[in-house]
Amino acid sequence: MGTDDLFHKRRARSAKQVSRRRARRDPYDKVLIVCEGEKTEPHYFNGVKDYYGLNGANVEITGECGSDPLSVVSHAKQRYREERDAGDPFDKVFCVFDKDAHPNYQGALNQIKQFTPKGALQAVTSVPCFEYWLLLHFGPNTRPYANLPGNSAGAQVLKQLQNYMPAYTKGTRGVFAELIDQLPFAIANAERALRQAEGNNTDNPSTHIHTLVQYLQTLKGGSKA
Repeated sequence: MGTDDLFHKRRARSAKQVSRRRARRDPYDKVLIVCEGEKTEPHYFNGVKDYYGLNGANVEITGECGSDPLSVVSHAKQRYREERDAGDPFDKVFCVFDKDAHPNYQGALNQIKQFTPKGALQAVTSVPCFEYWLLLHFGPNTRPYANLPGNSAGAQVLKQLQNYMPAYTKGTRGVFAELIDQLPFAIANAERALRQAEGNNTDNPSTHIHTLVQYLQTLKGGSKA
């Protein structure tokens, strides 16, 4: 069998695989969410996906890419290119990571901004950490955090959160459903914190998790253009 015949057979197989994947999906965006944590953030967003009945064939969530922001962005770029080259691109790709004490935080943001096509990757950051978003379910909080000897900014937020959720630890399941009644309050608090941070020319503290949650809330109701 000639090389041309092999190429055409592989191409036909690939086209059939893409067609099967599309058939399993619902008529709304194909989304990738790449998380810094292996458990905490993926468990949370899987909770969002399950609560709103989103199709797993439409929404891919992964945390198996390392905890460094640059590794999150690298994995997102790789998956984006793989699916694009297969003829079945993602409509949205979100990179979820914290600032905390990561030295590569700004570098990751720069890579997202420089990636082409522009806007294909979106940063969903929290300063200092993801638990700050959870803390906003219990009240407004715009006090800046600073790393202290033996007590990181992230550890300080976690301790505050455990005042309201004593059983909470990294990787806890069911958090989204547990806090669903406070979600509108948390969104309002997150928006307020962002406005104040931007007004003070800082990002400490702030989170964009609510923007991704709001997008997922409306995903099933809207069709792809």
